[in-house]
Amino acid sequence: MLHPERVARFVDPLPIPTVARSVETRPDPERPGQKLPLYRLPIREAWSQVHRDLPPTRFWGYDGKMPGPTVEVHRGRPVLIEWPNELPSKQHIMPIDYTLHGAGRDVPEVRTVVHVHGARVPAEADGYPESWYVPGKSVTYRYPNQQDAATLWYHDHAMGIERLNVYAGMYGMFLVRDDIESSLGLPAGEHEIPLLIADRQFTADGQLYYPTSDMPEAPWVSEVYGDVVLMNGKIAPYLELEPRPYRFRIVNASNARFYYLALSDGTPLQQIGSDQGLLPRAVSKRTLTLAPAERADVVVDFSQLAGQTLLLKSQALELMQIRVATRQVQVPSALASHPLPRALRSVKRLPGRAAVKTRTLTLNTYSDPKKRMMKMLLNGTSWHEPVTEKPVLGSTEIWEFVNLTEDTHPIHLHLVRFQVLNRQRFDVDTYLWANKFVLVGDPMPPLDNEQGWKDTVQVDSGLVTRIIVPFEGYPGRYVWHCHVLEHAANEMMRPFEIVRG
Repeated sequence: MLHPERVARFVDPLPIPTVARSVETRPDPERPGQKLPLYRLPIREAWSQVHRDLPPTRFWGYDGKMPGPTVEVHRGRPVLIEWPNELPSKQHIMPIDYTLHGAGRDVPEVRTVVHVHGARVPAEADGYPESWYVPGKSVTYRYPNQQDAATLWYHDHAMGIERLNVYAGMYGMFLVRDDIESSLGLPAGEHEIPLLIADRQFTADGQLYYPTSDMPEAPWVSEVYGDVVLMNGKIAPYLELEPRPYRFRIVNASNARFYYLALSDGTPLQQIGSDQGLLPRAVSKRTLTLAPAERADVVVDFSQLAGQTLLLKSQALELMQIRVATRQVQVPSALASHPLPRALRSVKRLPGRAAVKTRTLTLNTYSDPKKRMMKMLLNGTSWHEPVTEKPVLGSTEIWEFVNLTEDTHPIHLHLVRFQVLNRQRFDVDTYLWANKFVLVGDPMPPLDNEQGWKDTVQVDSGLVTRIIVPFEGYPGRYVWHCHVLEHAANEMMRPFEIVRG
């Protein structure tokens, strides 16, 4: 195995993912006589050097890149994206556990389907886990982009092997822009930097390694943590900056690892946005916690740090070195000294009384004697059981997640955006042994950086986490799940169906 302590740090520059470009125009399937730009992002096997001193690593990625190209769209301007599967057809790059639901020997090893995480799209373009397709096949999805500016991302979502496909390199950033965001004078161009963070394990010769258990009949593991962290596909890179404000669009693309982001000199991170777009106002954070799949839009002012070197860290992990130039290289622009606006975007908070229904949903673990491990479920229900959550299109509901496990789970709902209402303690033992739901203490309000719109929420152990969800967009079948990908693979994922009233 690769020994991280033997790998030289901060010797590679941080790579910036390419920006996807449309290749042609095609007729809009929903508007006769209109044409839309078409983007083509084939899923391919390729090789990439993750560190100066390592040989190239074999991976699977979009357009042969890890991470894939950044897709940039504008609110209200639909686009088409074709996702051809051009992977080798015979064997997966990672070890498959055939005992997991949807990953049996009766389905092809190599298959994929793409989900744009956070996108408001019709069900047929959402990347339903069972809508996978094999090498030689392709799908083209229409993305309406009828939503606020936000940092989204795209990744594989194939049933039973999503954890493996994402680990192999299938992820990239998807940015929605709008006029409100553009009017704020935020750092842009080369001063706006995407950061996709993903931990991995490698063999001594620099190849991806996905750990398995020592049980041949069930090689599944509960979570996978890497001993090195890739920043835009590089191990411990450096970033050279000017002494001025920069905007960082951050995605936690790890399978299971939470990050606790902080700068080594204590400079605060000004968080201006979360999963589904801008916050009402900037929130200053010395440490920013990101669960898997969560995003943060952050501005950092390096104006007073000319000539200094600092680190972006997550506790003991040193993720990236930042080298601030002694003086500004370019002629100063208005953006170089533009202060953050006091107000970013108006976010109307939804009162609990706006909900027409409250659903109480448990997060569970069960002993599975057949596999000698813990079974993970949502509301005690397996994937294949009938759909039980059927909100009406246009209605608003409260979903309260009762976490009976010992873990924090990042719960993601497809299609919709929501607001965090509150969290409240409950007596776990009374619930487990007497099947009685006893709340303890007063509800705790959402965190200061949870005051905007979200699509993924941290559900802590021993707490009820309440979200309020407007079910806007489209009717159809979507999914909600834990975004620790190993948990989702072990059936911590359920369908829900939005129905017409």
